[in-house]
Amino acid sequence: MGRGDLNVEIRGSQPIKVSITPVGETVSETRIEEAKQDVVVAVELFEDNIRKNTLYFAWREGEKIVPEQVSRAEKKPINRIFLETQIIFFVIVITIGMFLFFFIGDPAVLAILALQFLFVFFSNKFVARTADWRITEENPYIHLLEYPLPLKEHDDFMQKYAKDKIVAMKKEVYEETIAEKGEISCENVQQVFEKYGFACKQENLSARKVNVYELVKKTADKFGFPMPEVVVANTMIPNAAASGPSPSRGVVLITTGLFVQLDDDEILSVLGHEFGHLKGRDPLFLYGLTAAQYLFTFFVVFPLFPFIFSSFLFLVYWWASMAVVYFIAKFFEARADLISAMVIGQPQTLAESLEKIGFRRLIYERVPSFRIQEWVGMDPHPPIYFRIARLNKLEVPLKIKYPLIQSIKDVVRGFFESLGI
Repeated sequence: MGRGDLNVEIRGSQPIKVSITPVGETVSETRIEEAKQDVVVAVELFEDNIRKNTLYFAWREGEKIVPEQVSRAEKKPINRIFLETQIIFFVIVITIGMFLFFFIGDPAVLAILALQFLFVFFSNKFVARTADWRITEENPYIHLLEYPLPLKEHDDFMQKYAKDKIVAMKKEVYEETIAEKGEISCENVQQVFEKYGFACKQENLSARKVNVYELVKKTADKFGFPMPEVVVANTMIPNAAASGPSPSRGVVLITTGLFVQLDDDEILSVLGHEFGHLKGRDPLFLYGLTAAQYLFTFFVVFPLFPFIFSSFLFLVYWWASMAVVYFIAKFFEARADLISAMVIGQPQTLAESLEKIGFRRLIYERVPSFRIQEWVGMDPHPPIYFRIARLNKLEVPLKIKYPLIQSIKDVVRGFFESLGI
């Protein structure tokens, strides 16, 4: 590593194995963890370059053929509103309500709160509608096909084959393989590709069949919850979300990108985090939090300090109040991590999943000023470096009586440590 105090051994197996051994006795745990993350970031950067030049196709048996979304620019903008325990939706609605208040008055406050509550109560329906496919016990599988290409060939492919042609190719692959045999045959895939003038090598094709229903059912059983509705969004951006006012009215959304980037155990740990939100009924608590902030603004701040709303101080106040809301939301995200560690029993696996998904942010979070920005910014999640370090310190089995109180303590401590206090 160029530091002379660590011996790092990397084995190119599947998965890659990394061994880090201190040379001297004075090496800190922080130094070892940073060295490990250096390796993870380097590996993930390499794999990310491969993913950028890989053709991905995903299918859900019996469902419509839809093209994969491969970048954040292509992601449906409405999807993000429904993720992350709906905090973004609440903030958007409250912001709109701030302006409506000046034109309508008090009725706008009540209308906005009612709209928020209806959204929370029916959020499982909204999330399900944003997805592409529904997973059932009778039809539980998602099929994935990957074909890596050299950079030039990938660019040539994307220029030559328009989206409608790719969809037609994908539909024919489905009809020739999954619809007929229930499996992807790489030999048949090669034949279909060649029909469209795309010569591919069969040995470079790889297929995967994921029993999504079984993964979610296994998680639900560990939590003692009824099986939620399960939907899949066909986007290569790795993500998952669980929503609903209670476990009995829950929905779980998973992207195909999560199946590409994580193995089954890692997906299980991520689902444990999302089920942690359902267990804690976090959407309801965050609804109460934003509603309280909204009422406080109009019925306490406005009567006492009306000048704030007619000056630049209004923007300062609004930013500060939203920063507080998002900081409190970090308590619930940290609790979801803790609940996943307690129920699923794999905190280190969840930490590895976060490293894979958030490796780019780990690079920036090495800078102290960026870490502080992450703590006070408009993101409901604590910084990834903090979540990973916290999870790696946990030993199972965990017995924590009040996970939220413990998470509040950990988040506040992490924030002050970033300030050097």
